[in-house]
Amino acid sequence: MQINLDDTTSPEIARAMVRARVDSGSPAMDMVLTALVVTDDETVGDALRTAAVLSREHPSRVIGIVLGDGRGHPRVDATVRVGENAAGESILLRLSGPLTRHAESVVLPLLLPDSPVVVWWPGKPPAAPSQDPIGRLAQRRLTDAEATDSPVRTLKSTARNYAPGDTDLSWTRLTPWRALLAAALDQATGTVERGVVEAGSGNPAATLLTAWLQSRLGVPITQRRSDTEQISRVVLETATGDVTIERIDAESCLFSIPGSAPRHVPLGARSLAELLAEDLRRLDADDVYHETITHLLES
Repeated sequence: MQINLDDTTSPEIARAMVRARVDSGSPAMDMVLTALVVTDDETVGDALRTAAVLSREHPSRVIGIVLGDGRGHPRVDATVRVGENAAGESILLRLSGPLTRHAESVVLPLLLPDSPVVVWWPGKPPAAPSQDPIGRLAQRRLTDAEATDSPVRTLKSTARNYAPGDTDLSWTRLTPWRALLAAALDQATGTVERGVVEAGSGNPAATLLTAWLQSRLGVPITQRRSDTEQISRVVLETATGDVTIERIDAESCLFSIPGSAPRHVPLGARSLAELLAEDLRRLDADDVYHETITHLLES
């Protein structure tokens, strides 16, 4: 069910949500969190569709927030949806006038009671997510440096203002790489002496992977530019031979360690919904991410 509200208020939106829930036959709330999506008119459709997919694994109240023109009179327009292609509820807020600088005052009454709050910026994030008015409402704050014009610069900017609960999706994209490298080092008998990470220029995931390997192994890890945008190859040199993960195509890589025959391993890109779902499986601070970005800023 969908209800459109023009020039409305938070209490009116809350009442419309209750009415929509009852009319759709779902009077009870069985959602586990509130997901705030701070976006713009260009990306709001894709972002809310991603959040709708996410809510099938994590039933959520999704609140999309579009900050419009800060001039003129304060105004809130809202669209409320219940039971449409999602396991939760969604509210799209369009704010204009002075409310664009006080969006939290509109959002706060719409949060699920006694439930975690997560905020995701699909585009350019604030430099200090935890100090952002919307960011202050959340236990988890998700940014995506890869979606910005200057990915590595954005990553370092948010890293300088890290607070527990912050994570960038560039780090989440590294989970398969980190798992493979950890498995390789468990099997390899030699001590790593140095290494190389090859990726396209300005790849924030490669920057994080390099920093993670440096901080964990305590050896020189060099980042080299490759012809592809993705991470294309990682080599760790040991006295007994090289540990190598080399991308073959968009879906797989060649995995080899000293003393074993190389083998093909799946390594496909994951959707935004899959990345977000992984991050939302844990709502506590990611200490390894914090250690990695600390090393990145110090190196």
